[in-house]
Amino acid sequence: MVSNTTAATAPSSGGFRWLQLAMGIVCMAMIANLQYGWTLFVDPIDATHHWGRASIQLAFTIFVVTETWLVPVEAWFVDKYGPRLVIMFGGVMIALSWILNSYADSLATLYAAAVVGGMGAGAVYGTCVGNALKWFPDRRGLAAGATAAGFGAGAALTVVPIASMIAASGYQAAFLNFGIGQGVIVFVLAFFIAPPKVAMPPKKKQLNLPQTKIDFTPPQVLRSPIFWVMYLVFVMVAAGGLMTAAQIAPIAHDYKIANTPVTLAGFQMAALTFAISLDRIFDGFGRPFFGWVSDTIGREHTMFIAFGTAALMLLTLSTYGHNPMVFVLATAVYFGVFGEIYSLFPATCGDTFGSKFATTNNGMLYTAKGTASLLVPAASLIAAGYGWQAVFVIAVALNATAALMALFVIKPLRRSFILGNEAAAEAASAPSAKTAKAVKTTA
Repeated sequence: MVSNTTAATAPSSGGFRWLQLAMGIVCMAMIANLQYGWTLFVDPIDATHHWGRASIQLAFTIFVVTETWLVPVEAWFVDKYGPRLVIMFGGVMIALSWILNSYADSLATLYAAAVVGGMGAGAVYGTCVGNALKWFPDRRGLAAGATAAGFGAGAALTVVPIASMIAASGYQAAFLNFGIGQGVIVFVLAFFIAPPKVAMPPKKKQLNLPQTKIDFTPPQVLRSPIFWVMYLVFVMVAAGGLMTAAQIAPIAHDYKIANTPVTLAGFQMAALTFAISLDRIFDGFGRPFFGWVSDTIGREHTMFIAFGTAALMLLTLSTYGHNPMVFVLATAVYFGVFGEIYSLFPATCGDTFGSKFATTNNGMLYTAKGTASLLVPAASLIAAGYGWQAVFVIAVALNATAALMALFVIKPLRRSFILGNEAAAEAASAPSAKTAKAVKTTA
């Protein structure tokens, strides 16, 4: 049964909620390398054990699937017991994952480490995003974007140190040292993260940013068609981004530009290192930026702009990606617009289904990322048979279709869902109000 909680609310808690947001961002930054730093390890692992890229990349898929598909379970624990224990658990698991990676001498151990890391990253990710949605119902896009930016840009500062440690001491040392450091920081911050004691009211700003007054339970959300349409679009967009994030190093090596020096804005680095560094910066900046834009012009219009730009950048990579400068700039812009899915979809989920069960509801939607990750190994197989251009063309088609669906499918369906359920709730409450008035008149 739905519940209307806007009556029992409290005003925002000023600076404390911003402190909560900041701690969530740091926690997200500490798990970023598990996904975005992975590409640096693929070829060194293959050079040591000769397991093959496709077999090694299966660990990436296992990680993402575990990270996303377990989030609803972890979110249930958050809604029931609070975020602290779940984030502490996450800190322990992400450290253990990279420690296992440092000692892995078989694919089975590598895959087991991916499961452990996925459990830890999912616990941190789902909890921090859900907590942000609860603290900032008036700025959901910005809050979710800023939190997700920690995950998107968190690897930017460590790309060069990790690459340097791999070159100097081996990938095993990089796994061990960075794994322990990241886990300890998350574990310590967990003691200070808390949800709001009382639900906060959403604020309707304008007609292009509709927000429900009703808190829908997870079973109700799963029965709504709009949820599954959003899920499908999430998968379509996430597939290209996950493939590119996981395969950017192999792509650069196959294009024979990985070690080509690129000079930009006074900085000179190897094309691959430069691309990954800029990708993380643009990804991190894009998440809060597009979240803020969506708070202003609406979620679906922002999706259309971002998905359309992503399609254009992927098309550029498929045609001109062999040019080192184009490779660096096109991937940077692409990740700048790709990362917004991790701010727009949580914000849209909160707007559509309410705040009370935001952690669990968004966790269910976030599993779309895991579904999309199943396509990452397929990208390696397609590239082996038809070249990377074929992979890019498929990703272009998915993003272009998603952009059109945002405007012409999600937008009308979501508004119909919100207005229809609010009208039904008001109609259901009308007889009760009349009965109460009649009793009062009789008395």
